[in-house]
Amino acid sequence: MADIARLQKALGYEFDDLELLQLALTHRSAGSQNNERLEFLGDSILNHIVAESLYSRFPAASEGEMSRMRASVVKGETLAEVALELKLGGYLVLGTGERKSGGHRRNSILADALEAITGAILLDSDVEQCRRTVLTWFEPRLQALSVAAAHKDAKTRLQEFLQGRNYPLPEYDLLSVQGSDHAQQFQVACRLSKPSLVVEGNGASRRKAEQDAATSALQRLSQHGN
Repeated sequence: MADIARLQKALGYEFDDLELLQLALTHRSAGSQNNERLEFLGDSILNHIVAESLYSRFPAASEGEMSRMRASVVKGETLAEVALELKLGGYLVLGTGERKSGGHRRNSILADALEAITGAILLDSDVEQCRRTVLTWFEPRLQALSVAAAHKDAKTRLQEFLQGRNYPLPEYDLLSVQGSDHAQQFQVACRLSKPSLVVEGNGASRRKAEQDAATSALQRLSQHGN
């Protein structure tokens, strides 16, 4: 396993109880002592921290606007992106099957681990310390939010972003359709030629998958200061 001190530096938090961190990094495929309970706790505190931050940042925003903004920040794909930025994959404890199948790169496992670490930090310290740490991870994304954007769907916002810079419009390609007719799952790629970027999205319809991909593209663009 990679140097745990390096991970704590990336997280911006040093654990008093390292066993909590180790538990947060342990996927259920590795045994009965795993991060599922910490994930449950972390999911709740993460939603609370983001909601509280939005309430303070956007005093004129409605409940619906704040709900949409929060959803864009705490959805699984965004959590996985943050986990990748923190390089969590190299520290995960996985069962043999998950490890061989590339579980350390799987979005759902990365997102769950980030939630579990949030729960572990809460138990190792207190609410205020947990809040400070989590907000540091999400600050670029929180800064990129706006009430006006909350009224527009992601494809519209991405199109306006590119048009404002005289960049070519994105192209959406259907990659796959899985599941039965009444429970299909669509996977779509959103391709940008300038700046060069390809992201994927998933959804219960092609439209929802395209919206998901556009949301990811916007987050990547804001993250890199484009």
